[in-house]
Amino acid sequence: MAGYEYVSPEQLAGFDKYKYSAVDTNPLSLYIMHPFWNTLVKAFPTWLAPNLITFSGFLLVVFNFLLMAYFDPDFYASAPGHKHVPDWVWIVVGILNFMAYTLDGVDGKQARRTNSSTPLGELFDHGLDSWSCVYFVVTVYSIFGRGPTGVSVFVLYLLLWVVLFSFILSHWEKYNTGILFLPWGYDVSQVTISFVYIVTAIVGVEAWYEPFLFNFLYRDLFTTMIIGCAVFVTLPMSLLNFFRSYKNNTLKHNSVYEAMVPFFSPCLLFILSTAWILWSPSDILELHPRVFYFMVGTAFANITCQLIVCQMSSTRCPTLNWLLVPLFLVVIAVNLGVVSYLESLLLYLLTTGFTLAHIHYGVRVVKQLSSHFQIYPFSLKKPNSDLGMEEKNIGL
Repeated sequence: MAGYEYVSPEQLAGFDKYKYSAVDTNPLSLYIMHPFWNTLVKAFPTWLAPNLITFSGFLLVVFNFLLMAYFDPDFYASAPGHKHVPDWVWIVVGILNFMAYTLDGVDGKQARRTNSSTPLGELFDHGLDSWSCVYFVVTVYSIFGRGPTGVSVFVLYLLLWVVLFSFILSHWEKYNTGILFLPWGYDVSQVTISFVYIVTAIVGVEAWYEPFLFNFLYRDLFTTMIIGCAVFVTLPMSLLNFFRSYKNNTLKHNSVYEAMVPFFSPCLLFILSTAWILWSPSDILELHPRVFYFMVGTAFANITCQLIVCQMSSTRCPTLNWLLVPLFLVVIAVNLGVVSYLESLLLYLLTTGFTLAHIHYGVRVVKQLSSHFQIYPFSLKKPNSDLGMEEKNIGL
């Protein structure tokens, strides 16, 4: 298993022909963030590898998740009558969130600046972004949390899925059209939530208890913005881009079945995880919300990464992800009525297994592509660039 190769020879050949194609029409991105990133990237040393920038931004998102897990393990810290998260934590999380967003915007510019753009860099960037979805959403949840003024853990579960489907929608577009249409919601959400973290430190979580307008609470604004952005912005734009490609006869997959294959595994993951919640004898989501979210988000990231590999290599997306097999077995066991403590154990075992499997997948894919393109993933130095001048001169 240690040397298992996830990328097939056909996919490696597809990566050789790959050319990056993306469209960004977001005014915030075009007129504010890109000029800012273009200026900022000049301060980065030219020896700094773009993938290292990407990974650093991802680690900041993970750190925020872990920091909030420590101060708000059960999402009750923002509820009335509970010990609140210290103000300095909100400031740290807000700054680090914006830094992570900035690094995610700078890495590609550093790649072009140092003439080191590779398909691996794009895969690495978007692959980590797919896993960042769960870290980002769950960390944001701590602003409102559970309780009478917050959002229930099941509503947050549904909101997480809205974000996950919004993310995979962009890569479904590219799988079918060959063009990555960057979603508007990403930039707006990152800037807005970074600002909200800082505001929370200044005004306190109690400020979010008050109605925003009439009886419309801030928690309602939070859910409305996420759902509204997905339903009225992300989804319509994705369908429009798809039908434009269909009209121009440029779709890469002509049958409806082949075009919709990337949605099979995410939909099955949603069905299985939701069935677990509804059938749970111990109310597993109420008992371990953070772990359950992480389990779902990690499985989703693995599914999305496989889709990204396929759309970049112009190969067929797998119909089902093998991680769904153990999840299916657990859901069957839950439906048959396992005892409460055993259900919690199954959740932790499944989450651990998913995490290790996804990390193994990521490490092996990076190693395969690094070897194929003869590059170091975290260095601008080429594998053969350390040859001595004498060896180079004699053609070794």
